[in-house]
Amino acid sequence: MFSIIIPTLNNLNHLKLCIDSIKKNSALKNEIIIHVSMGNDGTREYLKEQNINHTFTDYNAGIAEGANSAAKKCKYDYILYSHDDFYFCPNWDLILKNEIDNIGHNLFYLSGTMMHKGQIDFDCGSTFEDFDEKKFLSNYKDYNYYDFQGSTWAPHLIHKDIWNKVNGFSEEFYPGTGSDPDLNMKLWKLGVRIFKGINDFKVYHFGSIVTRKYKGDPLIITESGSKGGKIFLLKWGMTIKFFKKFIMKSDDKYQGELDNPIKNLNYYFNLLIDKLNFFYVKYIYNFRNKHKLKEIIKNL
Repeated sequence: MFSIIIPTLNNLNHLKLCIDSIKKNSALKNEIIIHVSMGNDGTREYLKEQNINHTFTDYNAGIAEGANSAAKKCKYDYILYSHDDFYFCPNWDLILKNEIDNIGHNLFYLSGTMMHKGQIDFDCGSTFEDFDEKKFLSNYKDYNYYDFQGSTWAPHLIHKDIWNKVNGFSEEFYPGTGSDPDLNMKLWKLGVRIFKGINDFKVYHFGSIVTRKYKGDPLIITESGSKGGKIFLLKWGMTIKFFKKFIMKSDDKYQGELDNPIKNLNYYFNLLIDKLNFFYVKYIYNFRNKHKLKEIIKNL
């Protein structure tokens, strides 16, 4: 039914927990495909032992390249992108299947609701070592958010045909910041108008485990800070904040398919600010910072 793609970087213990949760909490036949960056902690050996399909680079490929590499091996019609520090709740796949059946076409982007580090504050541990699985499974249904509009984050599901039409993630957003809203913008341009976050599709999120682990490491870049936002601005002529607020209507209660944005005074005022930011980043910031974005600008 679903092809689950998971990029990972030396995060074996959380990856094991994620894979185990998928295996024991799934109701349908799915496949898991991992992209291993570096894998110095025995990740590849574990995946081989478990007969789990994977791709590999001996460097940190980042989220976009890693996910794209794994997606090339998908055999099912639906691609579910996941972080390696998620724990999937029971029957997650049935919930998604029912949603797909109700929609009746493939122009959609569906995502889950994150618990602990996400929309719902429910603490059952901050790492795999202190995760209280029994507490979580006994209580997660009592903690709810709502179906929400304009999701731009994992775990997210799109049809493989749609993924291929937009060429998956854009790899200029290395190592990952900005790649999610960029994917949403490409889907919007394609004509997708269903961007739905599903309350019942819950995952426990430990939260930026690898980013924290390698913070400040000069050899392993795990976050791009504001760089991803600048690339988004240069590519699309608006900030991620503007895109989420006026086009995605992010985090509003879900009301169905999105309409085109209402272009009122507030819209144009904020768009003007973005255009000024665009000019600043392209011509002033880039010059002052010794053309750090020069190659990226050239390719946009």
